[in-house]
Amino acid sequence: MPSRTKKSTKKFEKNHLKDTIEKRKESAKIKQRQQIKAKKQARNAADKTKASDNEDEPTAPQVKANGVAAMNDLSKMSVDEFFQGGFDLPEQKTSRRASKEKSVQQKIGKRKRILDEDESEASGQGESSPASSDDDQEDGLEAHKDDLDALAEKDPEFYKYLQENDVELLGFNEDADLAEVDKLSEEEAPKKKRKKTKGEKETTQGDLDVDDGSKVSMAMVGKWKAALSEQHSLRAMRQVVLAFRAAAHINSEDDKEHKYSISSPEVYHELLITALEHVPKVLSHHLPAKESTSGKVRIAKDSKKYRTLTPLLKTYSASIHHLMESLSDIPTIKLTLSSLVPLLPYILSFKKVLKDLIKTTVNIWSDTSSDEATRITAFLLIRRLAVISDASLREAVLKTTCQGLVKGSRITNVHTLPGINLMKNSAAELWGLDPNIGYTTGFTYIRKLAVHLRTSITHPTKDSYKTIYNWQYTHSLDFWSRVLSTHCSPLTNPTLKTPSASPLHPLIYPVVQITLGAIRLIPTPTYFPLRFHLTRALLRLSRTTNTYIPLAPPLLEVLSSPDLSKPPKPSTLPPLDFSIALRAPKTYLRTRVYQDGLGQQIQELLAEFFECWAKHIAFPELIIPPSVALKRWLKSASSIPSRGNKNANAKTDREGKGNKNAKLNSSITLLLEKLSANAQYIERRRRQVSFGPSDREGVEGFLRDTPVEETPLGAFVQSRRKQKEEKERVLEEGRREEEARKQREGRGKENGMDEVDGDGDVDVEMVDESEEEEE
Repeated sequence: MPSRTKKSTKKFEKNHLKDTIEKRKESAKIKQRQQIKAKKQARNAADKTKASDNEDEPTAPQVKANGVAAMNDLSKMSVDEFFQGGFDLPEQKTSRRASKEKSVQQKIGKRKRILDEDESEASGQGESSPASSDDDQEDGLEAHKDDLDALAEKDPEFYKYLQENDVELLGFNEDADLAEVDKLSEEEAPKKKRKKTKGEKETTQGDLDVDDGSKVSMAMVGKWKAALSEQHSLRAMRQVVLAFRAAAHINSEDDKEHKYSISSPEVYHELLITALEHVPKVLSHHLPAKESTSGKVRIAKDSKKYRTLTPLLKTYSASIHHLMESLSDIPTIKLTLSSLVPLLPYILSFKKVLKDLIKTTVNIWSDTSSDEATRITAFLLIRRLAVISDASLREAVLKTTCQGLVKGSRITNVHTLPGINLMKNSAAELWGLDPNIGYTTGFTYIRKLAVHLRTSITHPTKDSYKTIYNWQYTHSLDFWSRVLSTHCSPLTNPTLKTPSASPLHPLIYPVVQITLGAIRLIPTPTYFPLRFHLTRALLRLSRTTNTYIPLAPPLLEVLSSPDLSKPPKPSTLPPLDFSIALRAPKTYLRTRVYQDGLGQQIQELLAEFFECWAKHIAFPELIIPPSVALKRWLKSASSIPSRGNKNANAKTDREGKGNKNAKLNSSITLLLEKLSANAQYIERRRRQVSFGPSDREGVEGFLRDTPVEETPLGAFVQSRRKQKEEKERVLEEGRREEEARKQREGRGKENGMDEVDGDGDVDVEMVDESEEEEE
């Protein structure tokens, strides 16, 4: 029998395992770099022995012997001994640097020479170099470049792996002057400009060169825009990216100096539009992305163009992220998000920048102040990234999206509810892109919900229930019911033959158990609206996945409460909107308006529950216990004076103990009639079958081709739905007209018109919002 996991192990896995894994990954990367550096030092030691042999012939055997001995010692060492520093490397003279640079230059050839020539040309033109003034830092950067060049020759497979998974290591110098981009532009120029005259070409190149290091003007932006759109110039793209970086950091508090400066709002706006619209087009022209049928995007990352453009891409994506954090103009936000979609394939290797972009985009998507079009644009960006990314990024997208959903659903009212529903419906789609990762991510967050509920039950305090009875917890359970309803149903997912074929199907049971536990946590009339919200979530899950969930008992408990079984108090309060109410205010309890609302909700939810099984062959047996309970309640609730005890002394005994609400009682009576009619319909149809209860296929195929609207209960529920939708439409139109009227009155007050007394409505709204925020 396997031993149980220790509590210390579980605690370590919960609190420290993730950080430990990250530290080990970082240590492995550092260790890998040190190994490369050690190999380079060993190779330089061998070069030193050869140089000494040429300079001093008599001592050559001795030097050679020392060098061979050193190499033998290194070859015998293990990796751990090597990094412990238990050895002494031969001293290296200053002449080693020149010989090493000459050797590296001969090996790497044209690429290194081009970089040196471009750097000297840029310094001749007076461009500021971003290199550090410290000589040690320059030597470190130079040595790192040499290490990477040597790695490309010694281990090209590992170098290709770094290009695909850690481009940030290769493009470490963000502020490099990107001179190789100009060289690529010169190589592409003859192909793109053969139709132009020599004078025109020289003028264009000269204009772009003069723009370096100057103040950005409309003329400069116009030249760049023409070069990008007509010639797909990489040189112009470089200038635009550097100017765009300066524009993105124009209001930042850092003291970092940029190559360009922008002082005009018109130039700022035109520069943003040019960069966001044309830079992705130029990239797609020079580095076209190929998308497979599975949605994966491939780019030639081993090409010289991509390696040269890597620092430029990193600078551009980081600038976009900084810009998105400070934008407030809705059209500009939409344009920025739209421009990021074609840019995603080129920045998939920049994991750190990409994760920051994910968080910023999710914040825009979950912001209740954003309009619907902006939130949809942000979601399209999130979905595109989840489709083309790898498993690690896809998991980060799902986690960040779930966190943004919980954060954006804290305040729920009539204005924010449509946006919250939009978030839940759109985010539910992401969990079907990779069901395996969706299962692990969903299991993690559903487990957190279970832990909160268990803590509230096992360690009850005065305010422990508030961690469960709030909008964030309620929307989270409703969201997971939407996820499972979307991806575990053959109706919405035609690729599934049965609901159990989905990898997400095992999550149905914990979601149902947690929701039922939350429903019964506090069974008081105050939180009946929350019970109805969670019941609707389970109804959706039961209907789409064909899973039986016993929802009749929680609903019948509402009928047995004093608010429905005793006479109500008269009240002039408006009807309670159950769609945006999580709990009932104290002023509504035991009132007729609250009793009527509860009766309407009970009838609707019970009808919806039984309508899910209206075509099932066992429907007559299914409704027997609920029908008996409803008839008993109806008998006691409909008690009238003639049926009371006339000889009793108490007034309540003489007049009966009913609720004296004919409207509520008649709605329950109508529901019982529809249930009975549907049971008779099923009994007539199953008399015609020839199979027995043991025939599973026959039972499941009973009335499969018959629409549910043809059953008595299905027709009743369908008519109720239409009435409810029409009522909601009328209320929504009235609300919009009221808002428009208030806006007109507000403008009239600003223009000096007579004030309109509307303090009463405003005070009621403020009270409702304050109660919601308190919860």
